[in-house]
Parts: sequence; structure tokens; C-alpha cells
Amino acid sequence: MQTNNKAVKTAKSTRIGTPARPFDAPLFLASVGAGRNHVNYAPKDVIFCQGDPADAVYYIEKGGVQITVVSDQGKEGVVGMLKAGEFFGDGCLAGQGVHMGSATAVGEATVVSVDKATMVRVLHEQPALSEMFMTFLLSRNIQIEADLVDQLFNSSERRLARTLLLLANFGKDGKMEQIIPKVDQETLAARIGTTRARVNFFMNKFRKLGLIEYNGGLKVHSALLNIIVHD
Repeated sequence: MQTNNKAVKTAKSTRIGTPARPFDAPLFLASVGAGRNHVNYAPKDVIFCQGDPADAVYYIEKGGVQITVVSDQGKEGVVGMLKAGEFFGDGCLAGQGVHMGSATAVGEATVVSVDKATMVRVLHEQPALSEMFMTFLLSRNIQIEADLVDQLFNSSERRLARTLLLLANFGKDGKMEQIIPKVDQETLAARIGTTRARVNFFMNKFRKLGLIEYNGGLKVHSALLNIIVHD
């Protein structure tokens, strides 16, 4: 089977992240009104479980959230590692009756839940909010497509490098951020579809090359991008 090498190379070199237009959280929360609920979560607290009724949309105000899916055979995969400013659970707006995965707080997190009926009403009544929400969804769709290309064509080493750069917000506002709290290797392995031993091997390699460092947390250097673009 022939593949478009140019397309694959572009995907593995530059599809690190496509910044969406900044979401106006205060406007969003003010527009929602009484149909919202703020909840503070401790690290590893469960927000909802796979199979629970999908009846609300969630917005991460602070911290991070991890989305995991468990197969019928008990195998767990990490399908989303979300940060402040992102939505999840929006499948309910498209008729999804139950959650396809579980959501867990990564570190301390503050999450705003908006019940489905309220969200639908606000999106109909507030064109500006609807446009912002649509921009977010389109941006995330681009990211999902890039993730799929990454999974299909890139090695586990490149997938790990790309995931670390994403966690460090590479390409966002032209600066890198330290990953706090440090994500564990088991989670990284589940995210990129490999073993913990392979992740440990590559993390040690990246550290020895000076591409990452541990200093009260995991710090990622922009030079890690070379792992992705190198043929």
C-alpha cells in the first residue's frame, strides 16, 4: 500500500498543536447562569465513570483531567489528557446516552458542569458563545486527526516525544511550560499505546540527551521536537 510521504512527514513534524481562539471563560460562565455547578477535585478523584449517564458538558477551569477507556477484556487506554480551558463530555449534545470513558482529575482541579438542557439553551440564545464553542470543537477535531496519523505512522519514540510536547503546551503563546504534576510513565504508556518499559527507556534517553529534565516536576525542552522531525 502506498502512502503520501509528504502528508505523513508534515503530520509527524508540525501537528503538535493547533491553537484555538482563546475561550472567554467569564463570558461562558456568565451566559450559563443557574445551570452550572463548580466542583473542586483532589488528585485522582473520579468525575464520572464509563457507562454513567451522559447528561452534562464539563469545562475545566483549573488543573487537568484524564479520560480513560476500559475494554471488555479489562485493557485500559488513555484517550485524552486535557488541560484548563478545555471541554469534555460534550457527546451528550449529539445524543450520546452514556459516557464512553471515565474522567479523573489530574492533580487538583476545578471543573464546571453544565447540564445538557442548559447548554443547549445557551448555545441557541448566545451566538457569540455558540461560535466560540464551535471553534473549540473544530480545533479539537484537527487534534484528533493528528493523533490518529501519529498513532498509525509514527514510532513509539516519536509518539512519546509528541505527547510530552503537547503536555508542555508546545506552540502555545510561543513558550514551553513545566509539566506539573509529573505524569507517570504508566499513563504515558497507555496514552501512546506501548509498554511502560519502552516509555522508561525513551525517557532515560531523552534525559541523557538534555531534552527533558526532572526538577520538582518534568520539564520539556523545545529541542525534543527534533525527535519528531528527524528522519
